[in-house]
Amino acid sequence: MELSGFSGAKAVVTGAARGIGLAVAQALGGAGARVALFDRDQDALAQAAEAVQGGAFCRALDTTRGDEVEAAVQAFAGEDGRIDMLVNCAGIQRLGLLAELSEEDFAATFSVNVTGTFLVTRAVARRMIPARRGAVVTVSSNAARVPRVKQGAYCASKAAVSHLMRSFGLELAAHGIRCNSIDPGATETDMIRNMVQTMGIGELLLKGSLESFRVGTPLGKNAQVEDVANAVLFLLSEQAGHITMHDLVVDGGATLGA
Repeated sequence: MELSGFSGAKAVVTGAARGIGLAVAQALGGAGARVALFDRDQDALAQAAEAVQGGAFCRALDTTRGDEVEAAVQAFAGEDGRIDMLVNCAGIQRLGLLAELSEEDFAATFSVNVTGTFLVTRAVARRMIPARRGAVVTVSSNAARVPRVKQGAYCASKAAVSHLMRSFGLELAAHGIRCNSIDPGATETDMIRNMVQTMGIGELLLKGSLESFRVGTPLGKNAQVEDVANAVLFLLSEQAGHITMHDLVVDGGATLGA
């Protein structure tokens, strides 16, 4: 079965310069959507645009600044004011035991992961409501479901993001707008590579560790960014037209279905 609903659609992807965001943007472009790439890394963003089929609208911005978000969303929406899809991929991770984590790191994690997601979703939702249709998918994490050692701020922020999407989904359902989340586990991205290098937990991700209260990954491998992008496209597609306020876990069994 081929997924449908993408040809001619206008889609915004945040955190689009690399990793999961870039994979999602490429998948959307390949499916026939017109894609807007938002990211704070201007140089990487320009390179990413070249990898998206059919070209892409690019805007370097800080998703935690409402004025920048509103201007970028309005520029992409254009005269017809239409945006059909949004994928929130922008996120950061600051590692450390909670008892030792700085206020700055905790605040930055919530600023990007929660406030940024709120601001972008709010701006796009305001364009979707008049059309009475739209689909939003936010990349959360399986860390929203289970606590992780030295990832407390990240876990808490992702739990907030997942519930934020359910709340958006409830409020926007009457307008025909669906809001869902994807909960990836360990995925081959810069974020995971940094975590492995910083914490020395490469084998732990797959085999688990009693000391770290982690069960490992039953499938025995990390996800590729395409694995997550495929799940995102399903939730955006017409085939998922009756799915909203759902968290789809893509983690190779690492949270044991929790």
